[in-house]
Amino acid sequence: MEKRRIVLLGATGYTGQRVLRELLARGEEPTLAGRNPAKMLAVAERLEARLPVAEVDVSSVKDLTRLLAPSDVVVSTIGPFMRLGVPTVAAAARVGARYLDSTGEGSFIRHVFNELDSVAADRGATLVPAFGYDYVPGNLAGALALERAGDRARHVEVGYFLTRTGRGDEVRYRGTLRDAYALTTGGTRQTLVGAATEQGFAYRRPRPGATARVVDERVAKRVSTFRHAGVARAAMSVAGSEHFGLPEVFPQLESVEVGLGWLGRWTRPVQLATTLQAPLLRSAKVRAAISRMSERLPGADREPDSDGRSLVIAVARDGSGRALATTALTGPDPYEMTASLMAWGAAHAAASDTDLRPGAHGPVAAYGLDPLRLGAAEAGLQEVKER
Repeated sequence: MEKRRIVLLGATGYTGQRVLRELLARGEEPTLAGRNPAKMLAVAERLEARLPVAEVDVSSVKDLTRLLAPSDVVVSTIGPFMRLGVPTVAAAARVGARYLDSTGEGSFIRHVFNELDSVAADRGATLVPAFGYDYVPGNLAGALALERAGDRARHVEVGYFLTRTGRGDEVRYRGTLRDAYALTTGGTRQTLVGAATEQGFAYRRPRPGATARVVDERVAKRVSTFRHAGVARAAMSVAGSEHFGLPEVFPQLESVEVGLGWLGRWTRPVQLATTLQAPLLRSAKVRAAISRMSERLPGADREPDSDGRSLVIAVARDGSGRALATTALTGPDPYEMTASLMAWGAAHAAASDTDLRPGAHGPVAAYGLDPLRLGAAEAGLQEVKER
């Protein structure tokens, strides 16, 4: 079989341009797909590349289905994903393609696993949502910790944190609320505010004797503390692909926790505020107002500072909650990491000798732990030991 075609949607956006640059650095020649051929050709020209371009209505499953083929690898950076990205993943599932995206939206991740898994499995498609900083590092760190913990592991906690270079030991650097603003884009902050208004989820046993499963749970319901390299960091609970991806590889798990620790000392105050406003969020009008407000946050057009770094910590625990193994990964800033991971994932999926399991999967189940570890290392993710 010849190498698969890579189709990139969203190449004119901030993340899409970074993914395209990484694909070109790997020697790939993706087809750029979207509504505006002139803008796509201009992006390719700025990168000194001659690439095929396909005009398509990205809001139409029918049009996308005509464009895509079963042999394609589809890479989507079109967000917000629940509003703009559903037709692309639905079309990829229907035609039997391989699909990756850059989403960080829990509602979209849940949609892919709950609504499209059986369609993808029937058609031979492989869907791997959230194949960037959200949430490959946590899936990888969690899998490494669980592998080391062995059969006694019943729980895993994953925390995402921001650090900076040039501020001493980056592993001991404590991120601040200012970092959460300075190291992220306006689109990311809009997604975070939007996520706070949605129904989140977690993987846990809902009651004694029940089977563990993904259950409804509001975002920021809990705050977990992660200790590594002599530093304690707080993270509030969020929805991630780890809730779906890790139990399919480690079926003995009874709970999966994913936490966002970008807010530093403000984590607990923000979690308390989120708890207090939870009753208001039952109103569709309030949620819509917050969504509109998130589109007008200050600094929407500024690019993130260039010295950002990522830290992801995973802890595997036994049935009584005792820590069995901890894994910490450091890497480049979330956007550079996302571009590198997606480019590696697309190139690996496009190789003629790569077999991927049909259905909706987390990155470990889809690619295998060892290949994913090597791909993450190419993207700059490195394990750091306690010291």
